[in-house]
Amino acid sequence: MTRRESGILLHPTSLPGRMGIGDLGPQARVFLDWLEAAGQSVWQVLPLGPVGFGNSPYNASSTFAGNPMLISPDRLADDSLLPPSALEKLPALAADRVDYPRATANKNDLLRTSWEYFVAWAPAAVKDELQTFCAAPEQRLWLEDWALFAALKAKFSGQPWQQWPRELAIRSTAALQEARQELADEIAYHRYLQFLFFRQWGELKTDANRRDIRIFGDLPFYVALDSADVWANPHLFSLDDDAHPVYVAGVPPDYFSATGQLWGNPIYRWDRLEETGYGWWIERLRHHLRLTDLLRIDHFRAFVDYWQVAADEQTAVNGQWVEGPGHRLFDAVREALGELPLVAEDLGIITDEVRELRVALGLPGMKVLQFGFETVDSEHLPHRVTPDTVYYTGTHDNDTAVGWHSAMGSVERQR
Repeated sequence: MTRRESGILLHPTSLPGRMGIGDLGPQARVFLDWLEAAGQSVWQVLPLGPVGFGNSPYNASSTFAGNPMLISPDRLADDSLLPPSALEKLPALAADRVDYPRATANKNDLLRTSWEYFVAWAPAAVKDELQTFCAAPEQRLWLEDWALFAALKAKFSGQPWQQWPRELAIRSTAALQEARQELADEIAYHRYLQFLFFRQWGELKTDANRRDIRIFGDLPFYVALDSADVWANPHLFSLDDDAHPVYVAGVPPDYFSATGQLWGNPIYRWDRLEETGYGWWIERLRHHLRLTDLLRIDHFRAFVDYWQVAADEQTAVNGQWVEGPGHRLFDAVREALGELPLVAEDLGIITDEVRELRVALGLPGMKVLQFGFETVDSEHLPHRVTPDTVYYTGTHDNDTAVGWHSAMGSVERQR
């Protein structure tokens, strides 16, 4: 990032629309129109993966797959991948907030209809396009594992994969082969959903870039335990022989929490990742930088050291700091991918070692206006922001600017 520019953080699910949840359809183009007219050059989004429990994009069931809830039925109808009649009797859904259970059920019904329509009526050229997508090298690392994982999730009513029959949980070759045969149709359906997502996302990004608007993505440091990533690559995570976590992630006690935060994400086996030349991380970054023009790395400090807690602990109090991969990982990434347009999320309690790594890598950090008025000498105050910074009025963790100002106390207002 070498030029001064401005933009908006808005996840696509927050766009208005008649589907009960924002998606990659017409309203996304309206938002691009607005960004262009307002002279904005960046659209920042949250992680794009399929959401798990709690509907949080930071708890995705895959770091590679796209979220089917972002697929636009309107675009499917425009592309003759959904009969227009399917959109004629949509249920009335709230316009001011997302009712996730209803919106998800409604969208899933439409996607199933699209799949049936595709199988019966799609022209050969579109079916060839699906086959080309599935066979592409970019999908080789993850698509088949994801499609099987999603099919098994449906078969077992959404249960975490550690609760599946043991032979499937530990990925017995015979059990996986049997599942692929039994669930062949469902697996094909989930391949199709990924084809739709990446097709629509690619079209949206192309439209944004044509207007000189860059897409700014977001990559969590950890992946969810109940994810295709951990299920398909158990050797890269701190798991026991029964695929249960040995250590999990969190942060230690601080001013805000006497017991810290116990996140529950499995810890990486950095020793094994290093043995492979950090190949999984390299492919993860390569994948996300195909989807975006800039990429924020959440919890950047964990590359230096991270808080590790035994999986049987009830709080994060009894954890310990463990050294992260630091320069070794980024040296491997740069050798494979070159210089990358990354932004380091360096909020919270940050050590000198974390700052030194960020500066050595030449990555911008973050500051937040709403944090600037808590003390008179805050580094988040506008006049203290340095050029190597992405400056936010607030992030997805903050109140809106209007809500923040309305709730501000007299001391903060005076500052």
